[in-house]
Amino acid sequence: MISIRRSQERGRASFGWLNSRHTFSFGQYYDPAHMGVSALRVINDDSVTPGAGFGTHGHSDMEIISLVTQGEMVHKDSEGHEQVLPAGEFQLMSAGSGIMHSEYNASSTEPLHFLQIWIQPNQRGGSPGYQQKAFDLSEAITPVITPDGRDGTLMIKQDATVNHVNLSAGQTVSAELNEARTYYVHVIEGQLSIDGQALNAGDGATLEQLNQATLSNAEETITKAILFDLP
Repeated sequence: MISIRRSQERGRASFGWLNSRHTFSFGQYYDPAHMGVSALRVINDDSVTPGAGFGTHGHSDMEIISLVTQGEMVHKDSEGHEQVLPAGEFQLMSAGSGIMHSEYNASSTEPLHFLQIWIQPNQRGGSPGYQQKAFDLSEAITPVITPDGRDGTLMIKQDATVNHVNLSAGQTVSAELNEARTYYVHVIEGQLSIDGQALNAGDGATLEQLNQATLSNAEETITKAILFDLP
């Protein structure tokens, strides 16, 4: 079964310096029909004006993933990490028992566009953690976050895997799935067809009770997406 969530159906927030689209309920946007999928709780598609950002604020018991798609983001946290996250790299902050952090557009002239993703952990408390890495994303499907950190992936406190999808023009790939698990796909750019159903940038889809899915790009440009493998 494939359930599609169209980009234009997402919640919205605008604060002048920030324009955000919420796949699931977040902040002032509340829709009881869209509270998340399995352990996946938040996908926020954020655009931040030059020099602006999120001031210091706190989180606990959440696995927070950031992926910059345009520009660079400055991250600072109460554990002493101060990093620049450029486009294409993955960041995973485990909030654990509690962490304070801020996120800012590193540029005073160029906009910042990034995805922030929250996944609920399967263990509460513990020490906060920070991971960041650039991956070779040339393969059609590349695991970037896994429960055990295998093969150099970032390690998440949940039985979940985050995969980056990169399809060149006309490329098709078959994804092997587990019928007992839940999957979610978020399209970053381009057009992605899942078993013949077309999704555009910002669209998402929940995949359930499937043992295989055909992902294809019939367009003349690259398609990028995130494929979540969830409990």
